[in-house]
Order: sequence, then structure tokens, then C-alpha cells
Amino acid sequence: MMSVIYRKLSQSQILAGGFLLIAVIGGLILNLPISSANNESVGLLNAMFTSISAVCVTGLIAVDTGTYWSLFGKTVIIILIQIGGLGFMTIATMGIKFMGKKISFSERLVIQESLNSGKISGVIRLSKNIVIISFIIELIGMIFLSFVFIPEMGIIKGIAYSIFHSISAFCNAGFDIMGNFSSLVKYYNNMIVNFTIMFLIIFGGLGFSTILDIKDKKNFYKLALHTKIVIITTSLLILIPSIIFFLIEMNNPQTIGEMKLWEKVLVSLFQIVSPRTAGFNTIDINAMRDSSKFLTIILMFIGGSPASTAGGLKTTTFAIILISVISLIKERKNIEAFGRRISYNVLNKALVILVIGFFLVFTGTMIISLTNPQFDFLTILYEVTSAYGTVGLTLGITTKLNAVAKIVLMIIMFSGRVGSLTVLYTFITDLGQKKYIYPKEDIAVG
Repeated sequence: MMSVIYRKLSQSQILAGGFLLIAVIGGLILNLPISSANNESVGLLNAMFTSISAVCVTGLIAVDTGTYWSLFGKTVIIILIQIGGLGFMTIATMGIKFMGKKISFSERLVIQESLNSGKISGVIRLSKNIVIISFIIELIGMIFLSFVFIPEMGIIKGIAYSIFHSISAFCNAGFDIMGNFSSLVKYYNNMIVNFTIMFLIIFGGLGFSTILDIKDKKNFYKLALHTKIVIITTSLLILIPSIIFFLIEMNNPQTIGEMKLWEKVLVSLFQIVSPRTAGFNTIDINAMRDSSKFLTIILMFIGGSPASTAGGLKTTTFAIILISVISLIKERKNIEAFGRRISYNVLNKALVILVIGFFLVFTGTMIISLTNPQFDFLTILYEVTSAYGTVGLTLGITTKLNAVAKIVLMIIMFSGRVGSLTVLYTFITDLGQKKYIYPKEDIAVG
């Protein structure tokens, strides 16, 4: 039966359909009274919104995660986050292997597509390594967080909170169970919590192929070009914006203005790492200056790296476009980086992803602005970009949005996590190449 389905559907349709199916099942479960602390149904729309946000590892919430959901509901949410972070095909692959069944060639193609792997050989081993590495990193994060949470909350609750926030951070989900939409504000100057969460966010957003390449080669010069670009781009997108954020907010008494110097540095670093694409916050982001909000919007739009738990445009897409601009300015015939030439097909794909990303954000912002006129433009743009980048940061309007806006955000969250090209390809059945070439004619640009 499964082989028949795989033959009839494209890889993109299977990936998008799989994520959607898990989100629907999760939504139906969260809609049950047992999922809420007051034994009342949250409503199908809010349940679906929460489920899609969890599966798409976003973190935008219709109700407060810490106080509204029961233990059962919170368990469902963290399972959805783990599945969404690792990718349902990775989980399914391990399940099939555990049952001792053979994985067909068509199934391997889908796994290759889901992992963004350049070759089909070794995808099963890659899936296994992804699961092992993820659990090891999450376990390390849980241990460090427990040093803070156990003394504060007790053994059982402390361990539970450590597990939840470690998985949520590594999967770049941004869900927290601190209660009252507070996120990690009370831990703004706690070194263990801040650096553990940042460590988990960064590693989750690097991409599994990047982590494995670093693990295997351990030498920057021997790394694949993809890995080098991811490391350099990620580092620059943390360092430079952190300095900018610090300079903007250093005298803002509502954010970091009244803090000690080291606290200002720590908070600035955390608030720049989090939009890549986790969604935790240690200050009141509503109190940030508009310049800081716009800086965050840019970072949320760029997002993390391919084949990671993050969403957004992706660091490599951003880097390829930037490198191509530099090559054009220098009048080079080829796009080059680290002694390697990059195909123009890669640039074309990057530009398509950029255009689709702009379209989703602009269209979503326009629709929500029209249907929710009580909110200002920057606040809505912040919310929509957060959904596209699967970040989860919000200026506090998610719970106040109407049904139209929530449906729009659900579509954007889904596209941001599954991949805009993957979603687009699910609706395109004819990808055949033309057997002829039109005459070339230049047009004026710029």
C-alpha cells in the first residue's frame, strides 16, 4: 500500500502531506478536553494553530502554554515539536528500521529530499546519526538546565522543565512552559540558562549535515563549501547584529538601559541568537525601539540553515545572493567562494526562494492588516515574519487576532518549515523540460 502511494505522489507532496497529516492529528488531540488544564476544549481553530506551530517548530501560541494545557497537552506539544524538529521522515525511517522492514528506493528518495542530501547513498545512516546526535545534544542541554531548574522547582518538575525547554530550544521551537507568556525573562542574567539555550538554538539551526561534517573533518579547511558558508554566515549574523542591538538599546531604560554592562552584553547576544529561529526572549520585546524590532525582523526572515530545525530564507540562500552581488560588482564571470565556483542554478534557486519569501510575508502582512486594522503595520510585519521564519517571537497580538489572521499565519508557518519550494512543487505536476530554446534578447535593468 505504501509503495503504491509513493509511486503516485512526488517527494514534495509526500513531505508536505506528511507534515500536514501530523499537524491535523496533533490538532485533533489538542482539541480534546483532556489536553487542557480546565478540561474544556480549546476550540478546533486554536488547537490546529497550536499543533501547526509545534510541528513547524515556530512558537506562536493562541493560548498560554504554561498555564492553559494539562500535562497531557504539554506532552503532546513537545512530541509534536520533536517530530517537527527532526523531520517526520527521519522519525518514520527509524520506526521502519526498528520494525525490521526494508526501505524501498522510492522511500529513500523521499528521505533524501527531506534531509536535503546531495546523494541517495547513506541516507538511512544519516537519519540514524541525526537522531543520535539530536538526543545527545538535547540530553546535554537538559543536564545543564537542570542545575537551575531542579533547585528552584524540585526534582520531578525541574527535570520535566529541563527536558521540555532543551527540546524546544534545540528544535528552534520557542515554546516555553514558564507561564503567563513570560518566556525566559526571569532568567535574563542567568549565565547557565542563557548560554545553554543559545548553544541549543545555534546547534539546532546549523543543520544536521553541517554538524556531521564538522564532527567528521574537525578542520575548517577540509570542510565542505556548504559547511564553510553556514559557519561564516551564522557567525557574522550573530556578531554584527549583537553589536548593533547593544548600541540601539544600551540607553533604553525599558529594556537593557538599567542593567550592568555584562548583563547588557548577555541580553543583546541572546536577543540576536533567538531570532535564528527560536523565539525565546529575556526582555520585554514590546519595549524595544523600532530599530531593534526591524533588525529582529531581518534576522527572522533570514532564519537558520538548510536541513536544520530552523525555518526562514536560510543562511546559505542569503549568502549565495550576497556573494553573487559581490561577484557582479567585481565584474567576475563566475560566482566564487573559498576557491570554489558556485553554479548559477544554485543562484536561480536562491532568488526564487527569496521572491517566494517576500511574497508570503508581504501578502500575509497585507491580509492581516486589512482584517485586523487595530494593529499597526510594524507589529503585524513582525508577527508575519516570525511565522515565516518559524521563530515564534511576538509583540503580543497572536491571541488577539481573528480567525482569518490565524489561518494566514498557519499557512505561512507551514510554508516556512516545510520549505516554500517544497510547498510550491506539491501543486506542480509538470516539471518537464522544453526541448527547444528561444532566441536571446537583452533588456535594460537598474
